[in-house]
Amino acid sequence: MSGDKRAQWWQPLEDEGQEEPVMATGEPAPVEPAAEMAALQEELAKKSAEAAEYLDNWRRTTADLSNARKRMLREQEETRAAAAERVLEKLLPVLDDMDRAFAALPTSEAESEWVAGFRAIQRKLHGLLESEGVTPIKTEGQAFDPELHHAVTHEKIDGYDEGQIIGEAARGYMLRDRVLRPSLVRVAKDKDA
Repeated sequence: MSGDKRAQWWQPLEDEGQEEPVMATGEPAPVEPAAEMAALQEELAKKSAEAAEYLDNWRRTTADLSNARKRMLREQEETRAAAAERVLEKLLPVLDDMDRAFAALPTSEAESEWVAGFRAIQRKLHGLLESEGVTPIKTEGQAFDPELHHAVTHEKIDGYDEGQIIGEAARGYMLRDRVLRPSLVRVAKDKDA
């Protein structure tokens, strides 16, 4: 394009106070390519920063939602476990009474049908507790452990070391790795004390 033709389609608007040249059609004149490139790069940088912020917020929200789901599932499981534990604790006295009844059973009644029926119930009850992870706490010949045992008496007795369990007054139970009910035990004490 020659300079003459260019001058024909450019027409500055001096009377309106505009500094940018305007084409004869009234449209703004084309901007310098370097200036236009800089403006586009600046706009791209702003949009990229905005997109990165949106992506970061989305990731945080997704992580928060995932953590909330995990927390909810964990709390539901803890609630179920606590409810099961309460039911199991309430079954233990029934089992104790049944065990004591069989211990006191007269030998003349040991072979009757009704005793056989109750023994079947006792086995089922023991099986139910075992299937739920309930196991008896061992006491026979063990050293007294305050986390597993509650001492009901301390007795001077021959043949036992101090702190050794002499006998069990009531059986204790573990629920997996937790004490469901501690054993009530008789504990040997020093003969010289």
